[in-house]
Amino acid sequence: MDEMTIDRQPRQMTGAQMVVQAMRDHGVAHLFGYPGGAVLPIYDAIFQQDEVKHILVRHEQGAGHAAEGYARSTGKPGVVLVTSGPGATNMVTPLQDALMDSIPLVCITGQVPTSLIGSDAFQEADTVGITRPCTKHNWLVKSVEDLAEILHEAFHVATSGRPGPVVVDIPKDVQFATGTYLPPAASHATERYHPKVSSDAGRIRAAVELMASARKPVLYTGGGVINSGPEASRLLRELVALTGFPITSTLMGLGAYPASGEKWLGMLGMHGTYEANLAMHDCDVMVCIGARFDDRITGRLDAFSPNSKKIHIDIDPSSINKNVRIDLPIIGDVANVLRDMVAAWKETGAACDAEALAEWTRRIDGWRARNCLAFNQKGDTILPQHAIRRLYELTKDRKTYITTEVGQHQMWAAQFYGFEEPNRWMTSGGLGTMGYGLPAALGVQIAHPDALVIDIAGDASVQMTMQEMSSAVQYGAPIKIFILNNQYMGMVRQWQQLLHGNRLSHSYSEALPDFVKLAEAYGGVGLRVEKEGDLDGAIREMIDVTRPVIFDCCVANLTNCFPMIPSGKAHNEILLPDEASDEAVANAIDAKGKALV
Repeated sequence: MDEMTIDRQPRQMTGAQMVVQAMRDHGVAHLFGYPGGAVLPIYDAIFQQDEVKHILVRHEQGAGHAAEGYARSTGKPGVVLVTSGPGATNMVTPLQDALMDSIPLVCITGQVPTSLIGSDAFQEADTVGITRPCTKHNWLVKSVEDLAEILHEAFHVATSGRPGPVVVDIPKDVQFATGTYLPPAASHATERYHPKVSSDAGRIRAAVELMASARKPVLYTGGGVINSGPEASRLLRELVALTGFPITSTLMGLGAYPASGEKWLGMLGMHGTYEANLAMHDCDVMVCIGARFDDRITGRLDAFSPNSKKIHIDIDPSSINKNVRIDLPIIGDVANVLRDMVAAWKETGAACDAEALAEWTRRIDGWRARNCLAFNQKGDTILPQHAIRRLYELTKDRKTYITTEVGQHQMWAAQFYGFEEPNRWMTSGGLGTMGYGLPAALGVQIAHPDALVIDIAGDASVQMTMQEMSSAVQYGAPIKIFILNNQYMGMVRQWQQLLHGNRLSHSYSEALPDFVKLAEAYGGVGLRVEKEGDLDGAIREMIDVTRPVIFDCCVANLTNCFPMIPSGKAHNEILLPDEASDEAVANAIDAKGKALV
C-alpha cells in the first residue's frame, strides 16, 4: 500500500495534530496567527512539521485582514489561528469584514478546557456566541471524535455557495485528547450544506428574452463575479461582447471587466462616475450579476432605477428581494449562470434593437463627455487624484496587486487606478474597516511573493494596523505602503465640511509620526515626496526597493472626493466637482440632516 493510500485511512492522532492535518488535506499552504495559552498544543503540532507555513502577525486583527487579502487574491480560503478570550475577540472585526464582503475565512480559536467553560476562567470568552452574528457558521468542539468532521465542514461551508468566514472553537483539552482522524473523502462534511449552483433553464431563457427586448440596458456587476472564479470574469466579458451592453461595477467588482474595455462605464455608486449612475437611473433593463443592491449603490431606494425591469443573478437566495424588488431572480453560481446565458444568447440568435442600442450609447457618451473625474494638477502641490494616476501609469505593466485602507484615498484608488483583471483589487467594501489595507497587503504578498503589492493608504487609517510592518520585515514581504498624507481623516473631514458647517471635530490628524523614520525603525525603507516634480522618480524608487516601503506622499490638504451622491438622494442627483460648492452640497443633502457618511 503506497503512502498516499495510507494517508487517506482513518488513524489516531491528537486534536492538535488533526487541525494541522486538516489544513494539509485542504491544501492550506499558509496560515496567519498569534500564539497564546489556549492554542499552544496546536502551535506545538505546527512546529513539528514544515508543510504548512505559519505567518506570525503582531495583532489578531492583522491576522484576519492578512487572511482576507490572501483569500481575495488567490480564490482560496484564508486561514487564521488565534487563542481564546482577547485573541478571539480581536478577530471580530475581520470576521464581520469578511462576512460583508463574502471572503472565505477559516478561523480556528482556542478555548479554555471544557470543564472550565462557563466559569469565567482566565482568557475565557463565549466565542461562539460573540461570533455567531459575524460568521456563516461556527462550532464549539466538545469531543475530539467530532473534530475532524467539523474541520472539514468548516472548509466546505467557508468556500461553498456565497463564501464567508467560519469559526471553529477548540477547547484545550480537546486539542490534547487523542481520537480518530477521518480524511475529507471519508467524512460527511459536505452532506449538510448544499447551495444551489446550477441555474434554471426556463429562467435563463426568460432573461435572454428580456435582455433582447431592452432599448436601454445596463449590466450591474459585483464581487460575486470575482468570487465565482476566473471563468466567470471571462464569461462576463464574452456576454458584453455578444450583447453590446454597457457595464458598470460595484467597488468589490472592479477588475471583472477591464477598465480599458469599450463598454466600461466606470464604478457605480456614491463616488461612482456620472455616466454609470445616470445609466443605472435611466435604463429599462438592468442585469445585476453577483451584487446585492447595498445602500452605497442604490441611493434612495424609492428612486432607484425606477423604470427598469431587473434581473438578479446571485448564489445567495437571501439577497433576492432583500433591498430592491426583482422582476426575474436567477439563483446559482455566477459562472454557471453566465455560461448558460451566453449559450442561450447564441443558440436563440438573440439581438437587441441595434438602432435603439446605438441611441443609448450616444446618450451615455454625452454623459461621459462631462468628464466627471477631471482634475487640474498645477504647481508643486500634489493632488491626490494625480498621485494615484501616476502610480497607475508607472505600475500598470507589472503584475500589481492593490489593497487600500478606507476613506477618500480608497475612493480615489477605485476611480483612478484601472483594473484589467480580477483578484488584483483588495479593499474593505461593506464594513469600511480602517486598517484593512496594510495587513491585507501582507497576505497578498505572502500568496504572491514575486508580485508588486501596494497598499494605497491614508495617514489616519494606516496607523490602525501599522504594527504589521514588523511582520512584513520579518518575512521579507516587500509591500509598498503608499500614503496619501493630507493630515486629516479625509472622508470624515469632507462630510464635516459639507454637512456640519465646516466644524472639523477631531478629524485633523495631529501629532502624525515621521513616516520615513517609522519605516526605518521597523527595518524598512521610508520615502517622502512633497513636490509634484519629484513624484515619478520616487515612485520608481519605491518599486525598485526589495524591502517593505512606507511612501509618504504629501498631498493637498482639503481636496474633496467627487462625484458624490449625497446619502438619501437618487442617482440623477449626483454632484460633480464643478457643482459641488459647500452651498450646493448643503442644499442637496436632506434638510433634516439624515445623510450618513
